[in-house]
Amino acid sequence: MGENKVDQLINRILSATGISSQTELARAIGINRSGITHARNKNQIPDKWIVKLYRKFRLNPDWIETGKGQAFLGRGAAMDAEFKAIPKVKARLSAGGGSFDISADVIHHISFQHQWLATRGAANSMVAMEVFGNSMEPELRQGDTVLIDQSQTDIIAGTIYAVGVEDTILVKRIEKHPNKLVLCSDNRDYAPIYLDKEEINSVRIIGKLIWSSREYR
Repeated sequence: MGENKVDQLINRILSATGISSQTELARAIGINRSGITHARNKNQIPDKWIVKLYRKFRLNPDWIETGKGQAFLGRGAAMDAEFKAIPKVKARLSAGGGSFDISADVIHHISFQHQWLATRGAANSMVAMEVFGNSMEPELRQGDTVLIDQSQTDIIAGTIYAVGVEDTILVKRIEKHPNKLVLCSDNRDYAPIYLDKEEINSVRIIGKLIWSSREYR
């Protein structure tokens, strides 16, 4: 029995877009992972997938189905496929007393290479934010833009995370002590924040910091 037609199409799409898995593909086109399983069982790719892939990546519908012709349509499409636009949101990460600016509104997008993102985590779970305050200096300074992978929430001691505490968001190194969570600043002027067992329940690990950029003025 030959290879499933949908498998062939999916492999072609993954190769062209730099998407690393069928689960990531499902997120990229806004469907459940079970939708891919359903398509494989029917051995037919839904038309709405074709439309979404064209709109998002400018993939050529004929190429998706046949593998013939150019993969992308429109000027700059190949470049768009090589890079992924990560949203930078209005919310700011506080490196200080706590940021109440937690809006998820997108300000603009920052492009990263698919291949690089794939080595760092789940690209579709990443978001860029700005740092506000000086408690993480010299590692992070006010105005720095950082990239957070929201899929990485398991705590690795000494690693920097975006953390939600009640209605504020912070950027801190996290340490785990018996029945305590410690939020540490790199700037020694700021004392560690100790959260006991009851307070830990109010903490949300938003994601791991995987990249930062500084604009010099």
